[in-house]
Amino acid sequence: MRAFEAAARHLSFTDAAKELGISQSAISHQVRQLEEFLDTSLFVRRPRRLELTRAGGFYLESLSGLMDGLEEATRNVSDEAGGALRVRATPTFAARWLTPRMDRFTARHGVSLVISTGLPPTDFSRGEHDVEIHWGAAPVEGVVVEPFMSTPKVAVCAPEKAERLRRTGPAGLKEETLLRDETDDCWEEWLASAGIEGVDHTKGPAFAYCDLAITAAERGQGVALSYKALVEDDLAAGRLEQVFPQQTQDKVIYSVAYPKSRRFSRKIVDFRDWVFEEMAAEESPGTVVHLRKAGLG
Repeated sequence: MRAFEAAARHLSFTDAAKELGISQSAISHQVRQLEEFLDTSLFVRRPRRLELTRAGGFYLESLSGLMDGLEEATRNVSDEAGGALRVRATPTFAARWLTPRMDRFTARHGVSLVISTGLPPTDFSRGEHDVEIHWGAAPVEGVVVEPFMSTPKVAVCAPEKAERLRRTGPAGLKEETLLRDETDDCWEEWLASAGIEGVDHTKGPAFAYCDLAITAAERGQGVALSYKALVEDDLAAGRLEQVFPQQTQDKVIYSVAYPKSRRFSRKIVDFRDWVFEEMAAEESPGTVVHLRKAGLG
């Protein structure tokens, strides 16, 4: 059945042999045995190509569902047997939120995290990770998306720069370098909320994602707009200061995402629940209670 399924997907005995790591003749022999057992032809064999017969097409469709179920069952058994949980997240979330807290998850559940970084879109097709910290709350076909973090953006900078700006007020930003986030720059919205005019927010350096802008702000290179929930630890430690009270509107920025086929995986459920508990315990702007009341969770 494996030989037939691979040959039917590729419409090639040669490509099926490469995928399964056996010879082309072995694939052909196994398919022939299956045809004899079923007492029907599954392929029309052309000189340089294969075609599925009607019975072959029906069998492939039925077999694909069984193979998916077998893969799901295997993964779930593997989950129960232990091993690491592979989590993919944006660089900012991985550095600012997940990494400082991951030892608490491991201590509670005895599961290590393997953390990789990347930018949208969410994609599980390669099987390279188990859970993804999904950007926003947009649905993805075949994926469970559960929002957990909603937060505004605030202006942050190094303490010495914040002290100077408090003396000048928001108008002092006209003389400062504004650090921009190419992914989701909100300076125009923030400046409007502060009633500041005459500031060219397009001149400052731009960064591919907000963690780079935050790092530059920590080093005194300018003022950055950051999602407040991602810099709570930095604000508490004094590495950054929120220089003015103005902020943008709350926005759902992160969701826990995982394949629907693995929604009963113990490791994934434990991780999902832990993320929600951490958010609720912190009472940050984006708590799980807030999101559920908003009808997002």
